[in-house]
Amino acid sequence: MASNCSHQEPWLLENGNLKSLTKETRHGHGRTAHNLSSSSLRKKSDLTLISKIPYGCLRQMLANLQEVVFGTKLFVLFPAVPLAILAGCYGFGRPWVFALSLLGLVPLAERVSFLTEQIAYYTGPTAGGLLNATCGNATELIIAIFALRERKIALVKYSLLGSILSNLLLVLGTSLFCGGLYNLRSEQKYDRRQADVNSLLLLLALLCHLLPMLFRYAGASAALTADPTLQLSRASSIVMLIAYTAYLVFQMWTHRQLFEAPEESEDDDDVPEEAAVIGFWSGFAWLVGMTLIIALLSEYVVGTIQDAAESWGLSVSFLSIILLPIVGNAAEHAGAVIFAFKNKLDISLGVALGSATQIAMFVVPLCVVIAWIMGINMDLDFNILETGSLALAIIATAFTLQDGTSHYMKGLVLLLCYIVIGACFFVSRPPLNQANVINSGVKMTTEAVFRA
Repeated sequence: MASNCSHQEPWLLENGNLKSLTKETRHGHGRTAHNLSSSSLRKKSDLTLISKIPYGCLRQMLANLQEVVFGTKLFVLFPAVPLAILAGCYGFGRPWVFALSLLGLVPLAERVSFLTEQIAYYTGPTAGGLLNATCGNATELIIAIFALRERKIALVKYSLLGSILSNLLLVLGTSLFCGGLYNLRSEQKYDRRQADVNSLLLLLALLCHLLPMLFRYAGASAALTADPTLQLSRASSIVMLIAYTAYLVFQMWTHRQLFEAPEESEDDDDVPEEAAVIGFWSGFAWLVGMTLIIALLSEYVVGTIQDAAESWGLSVSFLSIILLPIVGNAAEHAGAVIFAFKNKLDISLGVALGSATQIAMFVVPLCVVIAWIMGINMDLDFNILETGSLALAIIATAFTLQDGTSHYMKGLVLLLCYIVIGACFFVSRPPLNQANVINSGVKMTTEAVFRA
């Protein structure tokens, strides 16, 4: 039975009517490490029963639901999404709202990656790469924006710092450790060129974090250095965004071969060719819907993290730096470890270093600019303990990746570094408004000028 919606159902047109990705177009599409990492948690959907439904539009809607909701191994966590919304609406215990919201963000973050990849099949590699670069860390950015709206600047800094530390030490360390043990009899190698580029950008980000902190400590008082520190942070943020834009040009145009994931078997004609499983507008609608749900759960996370910390006897800094990044990016992290088991370290490094670079060079400075627009004084001074942890993580990672080979000992050292830093923030209990000192400092400076 023909249907007006049948031309939008790529899952029904797999016998030659749909333009699948050939070897050439697969190479042109340039699947990134993030795409392949997320794909390791997907499962093939059985659409036999759905294909027998006589109504085309209903058939397409059910097929999209099957692919988007049930097409992942993490679909068992989707019930946490409505439970978190119900808990938030009916006033359940706020720690429960926080926990359910975190669990609900896990499959949502993985599905956003899936949907951006589906849209990229229709838009081409350039637009798809830009979309992936923008949405790659959408969860962290949305949580940061809601925290900024409530003027919880410390929470913004903690969560973004935790994402960088998690990618550099936990994800990369676990990948190198597990991959080294599983491939104990063979030497694991990777392309150093991609790691060198990401390490340089991370060192630039570290410089932009160090200078505002050193500027504050070099001054006579916090009140006198607050406004110059803020202006320096805003200027540094603009520089970081320019550098990230140049990095995108480098990644997607001039040197894209460094960042494309290696082909499985380019000469094997028996390898099934990949194709989009949902239509463009369906993917776009699902992406918008998923983003709105992530925004709602992020609002719950920001609003309940203080109560959860008090209820569980933990500090907000520990929850933000350690727990939030682990749960929020669990799907992507698991994919990186899976590819390390398969001796494909280029993909694992692309996930860990690429995500850390995106947060450090794009999400953090963008939050400073957004706060500037909102009239909130957020700077790049993350305090000496946080900045010191960031510096040691970046330096340790750069030393680990300098020779292009890997073994389990490198991963073990990175993991132990992460454990020590986690223990540090477990026993440290700074007040949540500690990072807001610059606001009072700027205010004091302004009042002093007027009095003079």
